[in-house]
Amino acid sequence: MNAARDPQQQHAGLLRASQVAGEASAAAAEVSPPQLVEPDLTGAAFFDVDNTVMRGASIFHLARGLARRKFFTAGEVADFAFKQAKFVMGGSEDLADMTSATEAALAFVKGKAVKEVLDLGEEIFDELMSRKLWPGTLALAQGHLDRGQRVWLVTATPVELATLIARRLGLTGALGTVSEIENGSYTGRLIGAPLHGKAKAEAVRALADREGLDLVRCTAYSDSANDVPMLSVVGRAVAVNPDSTLRKHARAVGWEIHDYRRARLNTHYYIPAALAAAAGLGIGVGVGIGAARVRRDGWTLIEPLARKP
Repeated sequence: MNAARDPQQQHAGLLRASQVAGEASAAAAEVSPPQLVEPDLTGAAFFDVDNTVMRGASIFHLARGLARRKFFTAGEVADFAFKQAKFVMGGSEDLADMTSATEAALAFVKGKAVKEVLDLGEEIFDELMSRKLWPGTLALAQGHLDRGQRVWLVTATPVELATLIARRLGLTGALGTVSEIENGSYTGRLIGAPLHGKAKAEAVRALADREGLDLVRCTAYSDSANDVPMLSVVGRAVAVNPDSTLRKHARAVGWEIHDYRRARLNTHYYIPAALAAAAGLGIGVGVGIGAARVRRDGWTLIEPLARKP
């Protein structure tokens, strides 16, 4: 049997890569100063980012902002968009697929100084991300802070961007995909696997060990069925803006559900997410129908804009 295709070896490789990614993410997590309330030393909350804290994918918002600043070429954007869409639509848990998709997301910053990307990220947060935030989810996070609990973002987004978002939102810190950095610049490679699926659960466990948290007293929030492993390691799990699979699972096991999405228009169309991403980043796909919103199931809702009389 070809060892490279042995399912047991594939599973073992995925598990080990997830553990490495989780440990690296926990080690890279920075902690903000404590809040001015009585601290709860063993309770915390963990929030997924994309479609849980903000509408759409944070890495797409970053890429869109960098594209506006001529940070990379149209061809690089197209390659990134289509690789990401292929991964999302396939829903693959294959280690090679996950790594390829995430490294595609890192390709456009390969060789770039980390400080330069983060400085632009600050501008892009104000320009694009701040208006994509879900007020309802932010209120949930603030409730934990008010009770003295630490609040962490847990996302496949590069940890530097995740930490920037956490800091701008006044949260404790972030767990994210750890990229290799040499001499202050991105190499375009990962440390371990992307922080996705099982790797998120491993990161939460590693952080709990480091910070002395009691996971039974912790809460996790996500919109995606991919995050069931993370939601399952804490004492309280909450589905926020859930996809259909997570909604079904949450109802079956009795998890809380919060949905802050506005009602959809009666008329809408769907196109592959890659095309919508390319259009949104200025590739010139020529959709021209209306406003696009990327969904986790790999398709984008195109809502017709109101026509002027």
